[in-house]
Amino acid sequence: MADTINDPLISLRRSIAYKHPITLSTSPDTAASNTATDSLAEATHLRFTAPNEHILSLDIPTRFISSEKPVDLRSIFFAWQKKDVNIPDYIASAQQLNDELTGSNQTGRVQNLVFVERLDLITWLEGASDETEYIKPLEGDSVAAKSAQLASGATGGVSTVPSGAAGARVGKQVDPRLQEIYNLERRMGDRNSILRGIKPTDFSHVRKYSDVFMKDRKKTNTPSTGPSTTTTLASRDKKPGRRPDPIILLSPSASSLLRMSNIKSFLDTGTYIPPDSALAGSTSSANILHVSRLLPSIDPQRPFRFILVDTPEQFKPDYWNRVVSVFTTGQTWQFKSYKWQNAPDLFKNALGIYIGWRGEDVPATVRGWGRGVTSAMIEKWNPQQGVQGRWRDREVVEGIWDRVEESMRSRGWSKDGGPVER
Repeated sequence: MADTINDPLISLRRSIAYKHPITLSTSPDTAASNTATDSLAEATHLRFTAPNEHILSLDIPTRFISSEKPVDLRSIFFAWQKKDVNIPDYIASAQQLNDELTGSNQTGRVQNLVFVERLDLITWLEGASDETEYIKPLEGDSVAAKSAQLASGATGGVSTVPSGAAGARVGKQVDPRLQEIYNLERRMGDRNSILRGIKPTDFSHVRKYSDVFMKDRKKTNTPSTGPSTTTTLASRDKKPGRRPDPIILLSPSASSLLRMSNIKSFLDTGTYIPPDSALAGSTSSANILHVSRLLPSIDPQRPFRFILVDTPEQFKPDYWNRVVSVFTTGQTWQFKSYKWQNAPDLFKNALGIYIGWRGEDVPATVRGWGRGVTSAMIEKWNPQQGVQGRWRDREVVEGIWDRVEESMRSRGWSKDGGPVER
């Protein structure tokens, strides 16, 4: 069984979930006193207090993989410390810490994580997600492997689950009477583990037959099936292991009615608040926001989690395939750093959304972009009425979500995966 107690990622996630103290230390000795420090440049180890007190080196590699290399505990803990700062401040802080590490003759360095890697890591550490493509599974911690050994006769007898075993759910206190029952359980194999066997079997000869089958299948898929059938088959064949989060791009223009400070309240609660108003809160400095929304025609059970950003500077090439809509003010300079810098090409691949004041004309440039851009008009802000007078915003927001859902469905989004590559 894998040693989950001393696994850096599980130790950190468990301590965050149960708010157990995490202390930076300058010594590997858990009994040493006066070794605590607040400086990550001076610290060499990280001390955890639960479930058993243990200490781990900050240079130890973790199961989090970035650029095909494991990321050390120092970089993971630094990313958690800076989870609320924007990307430029995060990069600047990492550079400053690396300079301090060099000055203190430390061999370790902090690795910068791109914004999607950092987002997945923070989401996983907070417990909001139990899966991420960047974290390798624990080696040897496979129930299926133990069941296969029992089924094959490699091991026999009754398999027990001792108290505090790594296979138990991390951080959960088990009732002693219930633990006695667990200790008498006999580990049974499922259909996957029983069929696994003990001898390696070479199935490479099956590839010959699969190639013939796939060629015949392609011949039967004639062009007369239509574009909608092709889209459905393509997205079904891809079937990624984890459904990607769709991305919504905002306009960074100061004249935009919707910016990072007020977009969440608008899309989430259906209330418009001026972006520079004190009511907009403190999200103006955030460079990544999230909004969850159920899209019944695509997945009636599981809400989509949308990522809201106002710049694509941290995008990888494949992230553009996840962009579902772009808020625009009609200013074409907004698209200079986009994959599609020409507005007609952009709005063929993502839904354009223009928000303006009710009673004012839509800019001619926006009208000239055609049906790829939807326009929504809202009431002007009345300081005397405040949010109490924003009852018509909800209708506008629902109309925007309907257009986003329709656009995503037409581009091949499904409950199991993202759109067709474009």
